[in-house]
Amino acid sequence: MPLHSLTSVGPNALLGLWHLTESAGELWPRLPAPAHYLAHFPNGRDELRARQWLAARVLAHQLLREFTDAPATLHNDANGRPFLAGLPAYGISLSHSGEWVAALLSTTAAVGTDIEQVRPKAQQLARRFLSEAERADAGQDAAKYSLYWSAKETLYKLLNRRGVVFKEQLQLVPFELREAGVLTGHLLLENSRSQHHIQYQMPAPGYVLTYCVDER
Repeated sequence: MPLHSLTSVGPNALLGLWHLTESAGELWPRLPAPAHYLAHFPNGRDELRARQWLAARVLAHQLLREFTDAPATLHNDANGRPFLAGLPAYGISLSHSGEWVAALLSTTAAVGTDIEQVRPKAQQLARRFLSEAERADAGQDAAKYSLYWSAKETLYKLLNRRGVVFKEQLQLVPFELREAGVLTGHLLLENSRSQHHIQYQMPAPGYVLTYCVDER
């Protein structure tokens, strides 16, 4: 069954996970407003990326139906952040990696989510996005590097602003890695600072997932 889970993560928010096994041809009929999505379909993507794009939108609409029957379509703003046309109070975030797709929807708050396959790449690029303290905490743990990267992606999506320096402006408190837990993150901007609690879990072997609902 491709829909892996729907989980309440607050009074007004749902997290969905999709195990991607379908072809693009099987996903298209599951989308409402197919003409809209066909017009925005990213041509030129490889076969897996195309399936991930479609599955993310199928999952988003499945989450949406849990809250409302109002018709709405997904668009992207100037920063690439998805939003639901006609439902300005709703927050939505999408992510995919490998054979897994995640979506987080809130009817009242900004949200961010990110799923990552644990791979050596996160450790190889760590000097670009982790502080010295974060690198020291990660040590030689590939899962921790991927989790740090995922958590910073979630913060970045929550902020929705280009030009952020991950290494300096998105900071995470060192942590002990468990199957699931909470990370403390800080957004350090020119004129403001804020603290956020980022939930994490390992939804499948070799994958990490992070998410945050900004209920402020």
